[in-house]
Parts: sequence; structure tokens; C-alpha cells
Amino acid sequence: MNRPEHPFAAPWQAQAFAMTFALHEKGVFTWAEWTAALSDALGADTRDGAMYYQCWVVALERLIDQKTGTTEAQRADLALAWRRAAQATPHGHPIKLDNDPEARVSGH
Repeated sequence: MNRPEHPFAAPWQAQAFAMTFALHEKGVFTWAEWTAALSDALGADTRDGAMYYQCWVVALERLIDQKTGTTEAQRADLALAWRRAAQATPHGHPIKLDNDPEARVSGH
């Protein structure tokens, strides 16, 4: 069988793949739930597969939202907080959500 040397085009694709398997192994969702979520996210996007891992991430986000009760707005707020924390973290130090300057001001 001829397998590609690098199955992922970018590191984030491998990370999304690994997160999915780790969450499944922890029992966050069943494999049937995952395949249904991925199928829904893929929808009619059967072009050349260029959007496959973007659809993978969308499916993972939707499934986690469904399982945890979070909303897209809450996820967006959290993503912004992580971005601010990353920008406020000195080079070479671990990025922590506590580093978000707005969280310190507002007490989140």
C-alpha cells in the first residue's frame, strides 16, 4: 500500500486529529457521534479534500458544544482571551489564561 510520508499538510491538522482521539478515549463522545458530526460538517464539501480538516475542527467544536453546553459565542470569547494571554506572555514563558490582561481587570 502506498501511504503518504506526511499524512497532514500542517501541524494543526495532526493536533485536531489527536484531540479528537483523546476526547473519544476519555469518553466525551462515542465514535458514532463523532462520525455523524463529521459527516454533517463535511456536508456537500466533497471537492478535493482541501477543506477536510477545517470541517474536522468544525465537527469537533460542534460536538464539544453539544456535550458541554457551551455556545459558539462562549468559545469565541475564550479564543480571544487566549489570544490576549499569548500576546501578554513574555517570550519563553508558558501561556496561561491568567495572563489575559482583561481577565485580571474584569475578574473573569
